[in-house]
Amino acid sequence: MCKRLVIPEQEDAENEISVTHPWWKFSVRFNVAVTQRVPVARLHDLETEGVMMRWGFVPSPEEGDETRPGAAHVRSDAILGAHDYRKAWLYGQRCVVPLAGFYIWHLTAAGVHQPFYVRLVNRAVFGVAALWERTVIDDEDVIDSCALMTVPANPLMAELDDRSRQMPAILRRQDYHTWLTSNAARAQELLQPYPRDRMVTHPVSPLVNDLKYDDPQLIRPAL
Repeated sequence: MCKRLVIPEQEDAENEISVTHPWWKFSVRFNVAVTQRVPVARLHDLETEGVMMRWGFVPSPEEGDETRPGAAHVRSDAILGAHDYRKAWLYGQRCVVPLAGFYIWHLTAAGVHQPFYVRLVNRAVFGVAALWERTVIDDEDVIDSCALMTVPANPLMAELDDRSRQMPAILRRQDYHTWLTSNAARAQELLQPYPRDRMVTHPVSPLVNDLKYDDPQLIRPAL
C-alpha cells in the first residue's frame, strides 16, 4: 500500500477540486509520510471547505496513545467492522485528498523493496476518497486527522503490491461532490478500482525512503 504521497501546488489542487472556503495553505511536496499534514476537501455546514489535516487517524484518548501514527488507510470492505471507522462513515465524515501521485514499494525476486512512483494519465491532480475524524485531547487540543480509503487493486497495482492487493480509492472528477454529500450507500458505490490503462508507474530512487529528501528528483525514473 502507498506509504508516501506527493502533494500538488495549491492552485493546481483548487483547479481540480473546487472548494467554497479554501482555508488550507500548502505547497508542492514530494515525500509526505504518515503523521504529516495533507490538504483535505470536506463538507461543513453544507458548504465545501479546504483544510489541512494530519494523515493517519488519531485514536481517541481512551483507546491509546494519540502520538502514535494511527491508521493511514481504511479498507472499503472494513469500514463497518471497526468502531472508529464505522462512526466516521455513518456520520458522513467523508473527504477528498488531492494528490499528484504516490509511492508504492515492490518486493523484487532479489528481496529488495524497490520504490515505484504512481500517477494518472492526463490528470496532473486527482482526488482520493478518505474519512476524517476529530479527536479532542485533554478537553483542549483538537486534532483533525484522516485516512485514505482503499479498494481492491487493479492488475497493475496488484503486480506491484502482491501482499495487500489494495490501492487508493481514486475518484472520478465528476464524483467528488457525490462522495462528499451523498448517503453512505451511494458513497459506497463510488469506491471502485481505478482503470489500469489510466495509470502509469516507474521505479524511482531509494532516496524516497529518507524523509530528509523532498524534491523533484524523487519522482524521476531511476537510472
